[in-house]
Amino acid sequence: MTVTIIGTVTARSGAQVELATLLEAQVVPTRAEPGCINYDFHVDADDQCVFVFYENWISQAALDAHMEMPHLRPLIAQLDRLLSKPIEIRYLRMISERRS
Repeated sequence: MTVTIIGTVTARSGAQVELATLLEAQVVPTRAEPGCINYDFHVDADDQCVFVFYENWISQAALDAHMEMPHLRPLIAQLDRLLSKPIEIRYLRMISERRS
């Protein structure tokens, strides 16, 4: 079953450029992971401190494996310093058929 999440990451004021750089560095290696259907990175049009990931994974196991990837370590090590609040993760259940 496809697992879809929307992750919202909010930078501390003044930390948005550094956080954006670390987040953007996750896109290419994550898209190359087995089980990643899509991994799309966005910034809020009205608030440059708010970043959103829209992700689809082939399974919960694939998402769990993603969270253990070495390329996430530099980001995870900096989160307490860069974030104004904890990461918000919303799990979704797709009810339409996935477009091929």
